[in-house]
Amino acid sequence: MNLSLTLTLLAAALALAVFAGWRGSRPWDLRRGVRMIPWRFIMLLCGVAVFILAIHLGTLMGVPQRPY
Repeated sequence: MNLSLTLTLLAAALALAVFAGWRGSRPWDLRRGVRMIPWRFIMLLCGVAVFILAIHLGTLMGVPQRPY
């Protein structure tokens, strides 16, 4: 992946994580029924994607990696 695609995916994953965090923190409304979308799990998956994309962005920028 190139730099522009990585930055685009990083911004999209971060925006979706923030949105899912906002939706997951809202109180339940029993009149509307149960929640059908697991917002907290989506927030967790987007957080993992942001972490992986940030590492990939670092390697694209030339951050040296330490071999083990």
